[in-house]
Amino acid sequence: MFSFSESCWFIRRVIRWRALASVAWSVLLLPATTTLFIFLIRFSLFHPIQWIAECFRLLTAASTIFSLLLLCGVVLVIGFFNLEYYTVVASIPCSRVALLAKVLHPRQCIHSLVHCTVGMLVMWCASVIAGGRYRTLGSPCTHSESGGAPDDCVNEYHLFFLLAGAFMGYSHSFLGVVQNMNYVSFQIAQQYKYMRFKGSLPWVVKCSAVQSLYSVRNYVALYFFFGHIPRAWISNTLNLQIDSSLHSLDSLAGLLDFSLLYHLWISGTFLLFTWYITVLLFRIYVTEAYSFPVQSTFTEDAEQCLPKVLTEKDTLILKFLALQDLALLSQHSPARRQEVFSLSQPGGHPHNWNAISRECLSLLSELMQRLVAHHDAVASNGRAKPLSASSDGRSSTESSVSSAVMSGTEDLPQTPRPSAVLRTPGSVFLKSSGRGVGSPLTAPFTPDLDSPFSTPALRRLAPQPGPQQSPWSGTVQSPHVMRRGPKLWSTSTDSQANGSAAASPAPAPSSPPPEQKSSFIAQWLQNRKEQVKGYLAKRVLVVYLFNKLPEASSQALFADGQAHIWALEGLSHLVAASFSEDKYGVVQTTLPSILGCMLSLQEAVDRHFKLPHASSKPVKASCSMGDSTYKTLRFALRAALKTAIYRITSTFGEHLNAVCISAEHQKRLQQFMEFKE
Repeated sequence: MFSFSESCWFIRRVIRWRALASVAWSVLLLPATTTLFIFLIRFSLFHPIQWIAECFRLLTAASTIFSLLLLCGVVLVIGFFNLEYYTVVASIPCSRVALLAKVLHPRQCIHSLVHCTVGMLVMWCASVIAGGRYRTLGSPCTHSESGGAPDDCVNEYHLFFLLAGAFMGYSHSFLGVVQNMNYVSFQIAQQYKYMRFKGSLPWVVKCSAVQSLYSVRNYVALYFFFGHIPRAWISNTLNLQIDSSLHSLDSLAGLLDFSLLYHLWISGTFLLFTWYITVLLFRIYVTEAYSFPVQSTFTEDAEQCLPKVLTEKDTLILKFLALQDLALLSQHSPARRQEVFSLSQPGGHPHNWNAISRECLSLLSELMQRLVAHHDAVASNGRAKPLSASSDGRSSTESSVSSAVMSGTEDLPQTPRPSAVLRTPGSVFLKSSGRGVGSPLTAPFTPDLDSPFSTPALRRLAPQPGPQQSPWSGTVQSPHVMRRGPKLWSTSTDSQANGSAAASPAPAPSSPPPEQKSSFIAQWLQNRKEQVKGYLAKRVLVVYLFNKLPEASSQALFADGQAHIWALEGLSHLVAASFSEDKYGVVQTTLPSILGCMLSLQEAVDRHFKLPHASSKPVKASCSMGDSTYKTLRFALRAALKTAIYRITSTFGEHLNAVCISAEHQKRLQQFMEFKE
């Protein structure tokens, strides 16, 4: 999301000027589109000479020039909202209630309200240009009840156009949320701005016409049922009468007017085409490639260099354009590649390569950990697992491995195998020892020692937790392995559990300790929460709203996949080019880390595509300006990852056998070297 309050140098110096240039071109195109609109809305098949003469006269009329100025203001407003609301990472709701929350968000409500207003303004300009019965809101009544001058009545045709503009404005804003129209994608093949605009123009015209047709259909149906409400309100507010001699437009006789429907469709197409052109030009200008310097002579310009901007976390457009520049640099610029491989003076350190490779490996490692966490959540059937000593140790091991990968100084023989990090799908049948009484996976004969209903003697029979816990404690176990602890079916334990006299009774405390009271309250609240969840789970509407949408979780995982694709392409091309261009061998020091990270990510991606809905292709959208490329980013990343590994193996060949990596990675790498993957 780009904001005018952004203090980043790139937003101030580059993005705002690009957005301003896109708005300027949209304004310059307005006279041509308005002229075409005039010829279409005044079209007359049986009087062609009069039609052409009237259109040329209307082009120089004061009303047309005033309408054109208003349309320029509308384009400025749309351009401002494009700059404020657009993002390079698609926001993907995973359930219908999450989508509803996005639609009802206050920021989105402001967006919808403004688009309704400017939609009415565009339709007012269209009705003025169309002239005739659409020109004004008030018109003289056909039959006046008094004998004097005719009274003013509501011109329902003009009102019909204004409300259609508000409806189309809201539809545009609503579809922007549903279809992620605020998502800016980057082109795979670099093209000049004019060529991109020329190639996309027919699609914009088609989308405008088709979407306008759908909007007219929906609006006519809505006006048929509820059109009398705004008509009566306007009549009472402006003290205008309703002409009873004319057919009202909320009736079949009034709506079966093909001239009215044609004019409404052409006006809606003009409205959407004006907005879509602004959106298209904004996308073209913002995603234009930007070349960052690899290194700078002056210290004050260091923040604008490629190794520095790659670490940007807040301004995503800057990070994405830097990764795009890295991918282009690694493929097409030998001179800039030499700057990446160069050593610092004095000192002789490869700072440029270290910074670039560290950030790329950090991105890939972060994606791998995200996929592992998602796989664990799915494998455990969506149930949260309690933190334990072993899980803490595993997380610390993962963090140490990822930090070593990012620093490029890991001890390769001690690198843990990915199988120690990734869990098998069989964990869906496992149980956790930290679950409460109400857990469905807890054995019915295993009491909860933390429950306030267990006796003190039973608690004494349980092993007290020491500073070092058992490797079985707090970890996910197989259902065929019992938890180590007191045998609950022994005589003494049974007698205590059944409430009979104990061999060594403990004195009951006079008052329960505070922690026991809090445990009782927490247990009571947990039981009530489970009851409410069970009740709501039986309601069809609640299940419909809260059920996860198919493919949404997988799409959300790879929403920023374009950055990882560029990181893979940049790393692999630089590594391949280093075989002949790296004079100092700076890449060879991090080659084991790069191969290990890519192979681990390959395993995580393969595991993910075995999950339900992960490998299903999304349905291709019909005519829509919403960019749906984010739905296929996971397939593009899988292909880019496999291509990157093949690029390295085909370049180095048998030399990779001397690289010190784990045995499992060496086996996987051998399959790539033999082209068996």
